[in-house]
Amino acid sequence: MSQPHAARRRRLLTQIGDGVVLLPTAPEAVRNADCHYPYRADSHFLYLTGFAEPEAVLLLDGRSGKSILFCRERNLEMEIWEGFRHGPDGAREVFGFDEAYALSEMAARIPELLIDRSQLWWPLGHDEAFDRRVNTWLEAVRAQARCGARPPSHYGDLRVLLDEMRMVKDEDEIALLRRAGEISAAGHVQAMRAARPGMHEYQLEAELLHAFVSRGARYQAYESIVAAGANACTLHYVANDAGIRDGDLVLIDAGCELQGYAGDITRTFPANGRFSGPQRDVYEVVLAAELAGIDAVKPSAAWHAPGDAALRVLAQGMLDLGLLSGTLDGVIESGAYRRFYMHGVGHMIGLDVHDVGQRKLHGQWRSYQPGMCTTIEPGLYIRPADDVPAAFHNIGVRIEDDVLVTADGNEVYTAAAPKTIAEIEALMRGE
Repeated sequence: MSQPHAARRRRLLTQIGDGVVLLPTAPEAVRNADCHYPYRADSHFLYLTGFAEPEAVLLLDGRSGKSILFCRERNLEMEIWEGFRHGPDGAREVFGFDEAYALSEMAARIPELLIDRSQLWWPLGHDEAFDRRVNTWLEAVRAQARCGARPPSHYGDLRVLLDEMRMVKDEDEIALLRRAGEISAAGHVQAMRAARPGMHEYQLEAELLHAFVSRGARYQAYESIVAAGANACTLHYVANDAGIRDGDLVLIDAGCELQGYAGDITRTFPANGRFSGPQRDVYEVVLAAELAGIDAVKPSAAWHAPGDAALRVLAQGMLDLGLLSGTLDGVIESGAYRRFYMHGVGHMIGLDVHDVGQRKLHGQWRSYQPGMCTTIEPGLYIRPADDVPAAFHNIGVRIEDDVLVTADGNEVYTAAAPKTIAEIEALMRGE
């Protein structure tokens, strides 16, 4: 487990000179009374450590090149109630830290490591409580000024460095993302096979969860969207409690989380197993847009290229379906298309489903590089209106895949979830 994380720590150390990095993991969160939400470590912390226990702080020492963890001590009484803890010795051995200490030693050790350093990096402003702790440690250094001790003179937001590092995935990350994609696809297949008119949306959500957990992914990457009929026209619909009627399309946007890494797939299919004519017409436009967007994902292509390609297909489709009138360039330039397509074509994906990283640098779109991962997810959402053909009322379609940029193009690693009309209808017939 420790090898890829240690390599990432070494890469970060090369960027900070003689500086110091301080990175806390996420705090535990109370759900209600004395019950907590399932614990999820901070994504940056997971990226550098792989250590998933709460109450931990990573220190990287640029002068010595050491990585140091502060974590909870072993406590047999607490472990009876809450489960195993690695403790400092176990954390050092399992996760490859150079040194590891109990949390109680931070107050003595950290200020000494901040003396006469040029830089201090931490997630500035992200956690007010941790900011106060950092200020306490800096004050402890300032208190030694008469002895010649000086605190760091430059403070940097660590997220700036880590966001950039995380944009390009290493081989271990790509393997986890592929597996998360495979498990997520299996969930969509299971839901399509189970779907019948008369069910409720939450029953299909249960199919997704069963597929994820039974394959070793205990958690969803985000709250699943299972939207039947008109509910599919609400982008972030998560009530998942409505009945599914004969003739409804069902839009499912769902993915698992595997060792912190997210899958994110959307599929839209007919509850009764067969697309109607209007549903088919809308679906084919969205599928063509998704394929155009995917085709534009390649090394050296500008980040906005997939969005531009998908938008032209969608806008032309809106004209062809009679949803809009005018010219293709006209509806794009005016923004008229936003009535039926109001979001971007995708986002980066990794340890966060909406992963970190800047799409522009110095005001210019950046280019795709091998190892980047993005979603491509165009859609059409047609709410009833007097000027909208009645046959299309309440049809919502989105199709989404996860795409890895490769040296010679791209890899759609969620392709195991069927998305052509023929594939979907065959699956739902049991073929």
